[in-house]
Amino acid sequence: MKKILSLILLCTMLWSCAEMQTVLEQYNLEQYKPLTDSEVSNGLKEALRVGSVNAAGILSVEDGFYKDELVKILLPPEAQQITKNISLIPGGNELVEKVEIRLNRAAEDAVKEAAPIFASAITEMTIADAFGILKGNDDAATQYLKTKTSDKLKDLFMPKVKASLDKKLLANLSTNESWNLLTSNYNKVAGTFAGKLANLEPVNTQLDDYVTQKALDALFLKVAAEEKQIRKDPLKRVSNILKRVFGELDK
Repeated sequence: MKKILSLILLCTMLWSCAEMQTVLEQYNLEQYKPLTDSEVSNGLKEALRVGSVNAAGILSVEDGFYKDELVKILLPPEAQQITKNISLIPGGNELVEKVEIRLNRAAEDAVKEAAPIFASAITEMTIADAFGILKGNDDAATQYLKTKTSDKLKDLFMPKVKASLDKKLLANLSTNESWNLLTSNYNKVAGTFAGKLANLEPVNTQLDDYVTQKALDALFLKVAAEEKQIRKDPLKRVSNILKRVFGELDK
């Protein structure tokens, strides 16, 4: 009986060792097997998906825009004349500050819903010359995404921005209401005799398009930063496909 048990144990050990050897061989073969176009394409998409989720997380918190000088949203260019002539508006400085805070709050609020929009666009995207993008600049995949999907993303994202601009985010006042208060006060001054002598022009800018573009620019900027980290730092490669594809850059 002891001999039989010993034989069974030996066979089990030999089988387990053989199975382990097979697994190790498969792992090593997988590690050194040349990358395919499909793998590289999927790896780039995964990097953009991870990057967009992280970027949305960074920007959607309070002050994610407002306290980041790289992405902070100021008054639209057409409204810069307001700040130049702010002394003409009673309480003008305070009005401008409140509008700018609300512009950034609206962007932060809208960006919360950006990740699924980006994820959908990334999934549907066909990546041409995947190896060229992989071997390209630190933000090559992000720039490709921007080129291929900007118009579509803008169309999908703008309704979110519009809703946020109309949402009462601070002191029971929406961004659009705060903006209209500022511009109406300024336009009253511009319409006076003194305003006309000073060549002041009324400001009638709509915020929807402006804030949407600023929010998208910020998202692409942050996605590019995330892509760079994935390219440079193996610890940022949080999935097997990222490790396999971007590990190629470490060779």
